[in-house]
Amino acid sequence: MKVQRFLTAVLLLAAGSMVMTGQQVSTMYYMNLPQNHFYNPALRPTSRAYIGLPAMSGVNVNFNTNFIGFSDVFRKSESGDSVISVLHPDFDIDNFLERIKSLNYINPDVNLQLFGLGFSAGKDLYIFIDVNEKISGGVSLPGDLFELALRGNEGFVGSMIDLQTLDINLMYHREIAAGFSKDITRRLRIGARGRVLFGISAINMVNRNLGISVLDDYSHKMITDVDINISGPVEVVLNSENNMIDSLVINEQRIEDPYFWLNTSNPGFGFDIGAVYQLTPKISLSAAINGFGYIKWNSEITNLNAENEFLFSGFDISDLIEGTREFDEIADELLDSLKNSFTVTDRSTPFTTKIPGSVSLGASYNISDNLLLGLVSNNMIINGRLRSSMMMSANANLGSSLSFGLSYTAINRSWDNLGAGLSLRIGAFQFYTVADKIPVMYNKIVLPESEGSSAFNLLLPDKWNMLTVRAGMNLVFGNRIKKRSDRPMIITAEEI
Repeated sequence: MKVQRFLTAVLLLAAGSMVMTGQQVSTMYYMNLPQNHFYNPALRPTSRAYIGLPAMSGVNVNFNTNFIGFSDVFRKSESGDSVISVLHPDFDIDNFLERIKSLNYINPDVNLQLFGLGFSAGKDLYIFIDVNEKISGGVSLPGDLFELALRGNEGFVGSMIDLQTLDINLMYHREIAAGFSKDITRRLRIGARGRVLFGISAINMVNRNLGISVLDDYSHKMITDVDINISGPVEVVLNSENNMIDSLVINEQRIEDPYFWLNTSNPGFGFDIGAVYQLTPKISLSAAINGFGYIKWNSEITNLNAENEFLFSGFDISDLIEGTREFDEIADELLDSLKNSFTVTDRSTPFTTKIPGSVSLGASYNISDNLLLGLVSNNMIINGRLRSSMMMSANANLGSSLSFGLSYTAINRSWDNLGAGLSLRIGAFQFYTVADKIPVMYNKIVLPESEGSSAFNLLLPDKWNMLTVRAGMNLVFGNRIKKRSDRPMIITAEEI
């Protein structure tokens, strides 16, 4: 069944893919890498120059949710020889719903560095240029939506379920950025990075009012006052009988057109600023504001509007679990009702989306010239809501040849997130890989023999709902200093 496969894919995505919205803190923050200016533009590497080659200099994939992980969606069966999902009749639905919060979010982010360039311009000035392809945004889901779908509507009879916090904001855009970092005094180094943005495709939901009222006969009345704005190669197919929306179709020919990918009709702007202050010869403080920006979408606009009330029989997955109804039947019924509630506006009205950003504060202590302990607090602002994380790290930077980092991050009420990073320079080639929020607890599932395959053990991460992976190769030249990369200057004890 197509719809069931789709739901399973969504659950898999929410449980264990790899996202970043805005610029979260990473093990890379204190590593000797040119890309650490993504986290604070005042940071600089020891190399005097670097070149990032297209698609080779950096691929960053990040996924982040605050509510479900692998162990929440997939669990051992009672026999212990198979894995069951939340849609299985034997799954403990009550235990699953206990982990659902009043507001649940899924934030994916992918960053592909197409080009990078950094070089020293004099003793104190460092200049960098970046071209990146980015997918970012997020989906927010009210907790009552899960309760209604999995437990049914009996507990909501006579009441209104408020879904005004339901939100969708996803975008694909390109950024061309340029910035600098410079010593202002022997203690203070500042950095700034301006970003010109070009939107390629987006979907944005404006939710003024959305709710479901469960009537005494267990039918549902949905109240909608919602706009959905789309910029991209989407065509709306209308039903010839009632002129209502029948489907949304992707224009594949438009996607194959090179001009679609080089679109400059959706402009935007963003900025990053940062500073590093050498408090003592061993203690350094840092701060950065990253990621804030906007894009105005003007091309290939589709505006959908739903401002009415309609009745439908209900959306109760318990019928599916009990086997009394097919999933396609339930989903198609709801989708038909939703499609009939939306209308296509006569005008293509441009819309604006905000790029969420973050504020980070850091402190580091140099145990020696090559070994550092760091602490970074990161506070992301998404849709007016604050999401915070704290990272502790230990980093070894051996000149420009080898950089290694270990980190521990507390985020999303999860306290077992480890990170590790390694960069190795061989001549002009610098290879690196960084992984944050690596799961440390696993469940072992023994899968029995089947036709054509033998028995084997399957390890599933426990409580895994986030991961950040970045890897790439840089061309680096020269070695500015043999001290740590983020120290703007060397200060003797007599100067303090």
